[in-house]
Amino acid sequence: MSSRLTLLLLLVVVFGLFIRENLTPHPDHIYQLTDGRIDMCLSCHQQERLDAAHDAKVLGCAVCHLGNSLTIDKAKAHTGMVKNPGDLRVVDRTCGLEGCHAIDVPKLKKALMATNRGILATMRFYWGEAPDQKSDLSVEELMTTGQNSLSLDYYRKLCGSCHLWKQKNDLPKTPEYSSYNEKGGGCTACHSVPGKAPAGEDPAKIHPLIIKKIPSENCIRCHNRSGRIGLSYQGLYESEGYGAPLKDGKRAGKQLADGRFVLELEDDIHHHQGMACIDCHNREEIMGDGNRYAHYEEQLEVSCATCHSATPGTTRKQRHLNNLVKEGKDFLLVGKLDGKKHPLHQPRPGDCDYPGHRRLSCESCHSSWAPQCYGCHVKLDRRETHLDKLTLKETPGWWEEGRSWLRYEKPTLAIWDSKVVIVTPGCQDIVTVIGADGKPEKQFNSLTMAALNPHTIQKRSRTCQDCHTSGKTVGLGEGSLWREQGKWRFTSQSQGLETAAGPTPPLDAYVDINGKPLQKSARDNLRPFNGEELQRILRVGLCLECHKNLTDPAWRNYRPGSSCPVYQE
Repeated sequence: MSSRLTLLLLLVVVFGLFIRENLTPHPDHIYQLTDGRIDMCLSCHQQERLDAAHDAKVLGCAVCHLGNSLTIDKAKAHTGMVKNPGDLRVVDRTCGLEGCHAIDVPKLKKALMATNRGILATMRFYWGEAPDQKSDLSVEELMTTGQNSLSLDYYRKLCGSCHLWKQKNDLPKTPEYSSYNEKGGGCTACHSVPGKAPAGEDPAKIHPLIIKKIPSENCIRCHNRSGRIGLSYQGLYESEGYGAPLKDGKRAGKQLADGRFVLELEDDIHHHQGMACIDCHNREEIMGDGNRYAHYEEQLEVSCATCHSATPGTTRKQRHLNNLVKEGKDFLLVGKLDGKKHPLHQPRPGDCDYPGHRRLSCESCHSSWAPQCYGCHVKLDRRETHLDKLTLKETPGWWEEGRSWLRYEKPTLAIWDSKVVIVTPGCQDIVTVIGADGKPEKQFNSLTMAALNPHTIQKRSRTCQDCHTSGKTVGLGEGSLWREQGKWRFTSQSQGLETAAGPTPPLDAYVDINGKPLQKSARDNLRPFNGEELQRILRVGLCLECHKNLTDPAWRNYRPGSSCPVYQE
């Protein structure tokens, strides 16, 4: 090759490189963060607005979203990038970095909202797949091992979208899953809210805001099924699916995003006063304290007495509330969202400390209503397929469930350890499995009552009559209660259900008039009132016709054996 041709080719190559260099977009400068790191993501992403602690000029983009921050090539920059840094699958490399939230991430992964350990252990126990509720099985383990069983398949397909391992917007974009797609996301399940889009901009392209002041809406997004405490706290009661009662010939009440109808009842007094969930529940209850608890009562540490006592502010685990202050002689709880100061009052002397009331939990008297879902009719049809919410794959077996009825009035009371608490159905499973041949393969019933703090606290308490003269309240269920020839008699309004696995007791009956349990209990130390306790409670009801409240002198020295000079039993 001649030297002239070589030179010509060299000039062509140089000219081509010159043209490419001039046609290639270049950033206006090198983007250097306050700590000296280079993050060229900012050459494109200049409009994103975050909170001060996560400002892009301070942290950059790649420290949270990963990817390659040293290139201006879009494809290369986005290689290995994650959309949601809070996802528990990547959080050790993002939020959990040393210098960020390294202490919190390991705790969060052990917390119940991430493990769902209690739900999984309890379901397996209820359905006879485990000898107790102590098994240490987690969502993460189900995802990595593929472990399955009848109860776990039910969880995977009907319950598997309420945990922190779920990824946001991972389900099909259909109305059926619209409310479920918002759930999950690890850290961002709680610590993010939508950013505000300027006029004319697509809200979907606006970076979410990272927050530490968690609005109750983020909590209620998940806590609106099962115990339904998120709904109840707002005064919303899930009504029957057909929107009854009707009003002017049309469906009444509100309708949630997932299609459920709700009626408006009394909201919890704390909600009425403008308090958010995080005003009561501390970070260790929500995000975990490093222990891998089996059940919610082990992780919770705040109770009514944490605030409503002579020396408020300390939890049962000896942690101090960081939003409680003292001004003069008064203790105040400061709202974490709005800074509003709420005076703390001690229980009223003479009522709460009355000797006969010492076993009562605060909610057993001050909860005006509780959601009660009776009869969970569950069917598995092996001829169909259903979406596994953990693997996001269709697998054999279609689950569907229904219920017998819903109620809210006269919450039932029982004994948990040494305290009187509210119990509700949880769950009353009536299970049928249809085999591949279309014939029943398995049928069984598992009726259980569980303790619940319904979050419907009112300033006033339930009336004396509501507890001492009501068969429903003491666990007998709705029906007729009377005394005849020195003995208490009770006839249930319901006769129970005739099922393929045999008859059930009345679904609202936890115990019979003699103190014999009719349903299982969700904990070993939870039980209905025994025969002696029923006799003592109902005997007080006989006196209430004349001695209507605790200010009556008759109650000052009342004992179970006290006799009445007028009424002959």
